[in-house]
Amino acid sequence: MKLIVELSGENPTLPFAELECTGTVTDKRLQVAVVETADPASARRLAMAHVVLEYLGECAPDLFSFEDLLRQLAIVTKDTFAGRAKKIHGGSRERNSCSQRDFERLIGTMIEGPVSLGRPESEYRAVLSEDRCYFGRVLFRLERGGYDSRNPGKRVFFHPGVMMPRMARALVNLSCAVPGDVLLDPFCGTGGILIESALLGLTAIGTDFDPLMISGSRRNIGHADLILADATRLPFTDESINTVVTDFPYGQSVSVLKSDTMDLLYDESLAEIRRVLKPKSRAVVVTHRDISAIAGRHFTVLQEHGQRVHKSLTRRILVLG
Repeated sequence: MKLIVELSGENPTLPFAELECTGTVTDKRLQVAVVETADPASARRLAMAHVVLEYLGECAPDLFSFEDLLRQLAIVTKDTFAGRAKKIHGGSRERNSCSQRDFERLIGTMIEGPVSLGRPESEYRAVLSEDRCYFGRVLFRLERGGYDSRNPGKRVFFHPGVMMPRMARALVNLSCAVPGDVLLDPFCGTGGILIESALLGLTAIGTDFDPLMISGSRRNIGHADLILADATRLPFTDESINTVVTDFPYGQSVSVLKSDTMDLLYDESLAEIRRVLKPKSRAVVVTHRDISAIAGRHFTVLQEHGQRVHKSLTRRILVLG
């Protein structure tokens, strides 16, 4: 099935990369992508998307082309429906002055069925970005309230500098792990990545070298296996883990370490991650600086992303295979 996914604009690359956990991206423009998937419901796990639509067609982003598309589709429905249109800010190259309402009026007049703007049973939606207008029927919206309710500040155990839940979910999605897989976070901290993993039906295992973090994580999550362990000497057999997702330590706890000492930590930890991972599996690692050369000793670097946290911190995200 083809889907149209409206994406968030908070990062230029992560929302597109995250889509791999649902299917194959066949087309993309600014803040919108077309995905081929065998399981449309899998898109509900996305963290950096807003709306998921059933793909019905596409055309140039002008009224004449859109009217022709609707005429060809000849949609007839018994359900009450509403027509909506969205122009991606900065992403439409349309030269005329047609407004979103012009596109919405066309949807309302050219689809045969009862219109209801208040509480429609179905919503048909045009998304205009760059040189395309994508048209589909809304399957579902991705609510963000759940992430807000899991804000780290609301957990029993809190530690400054932890990752927000939506980013943790996006990282798990980058791993392309599926329900039933075993996911390991060897620097689990307060357990944010483990929480998102468990919500997706993964078996979550966390290790950390700091007893305070292990005891705190146990207070935050009771459904994960937590082990006090050194990430450079992981207590797992070879090729026993489906995927690894982790945020390497940084901040005051490691700022006193010399650069070569940190390089050794990265190198030995990545070697261990390589050892415990099953063949053809992914690891997603986050650091505060570029370690792609070190990672390349043990893995193929599949993707690199950056996320600016504040003026003195940019997260470096590597997807390794």
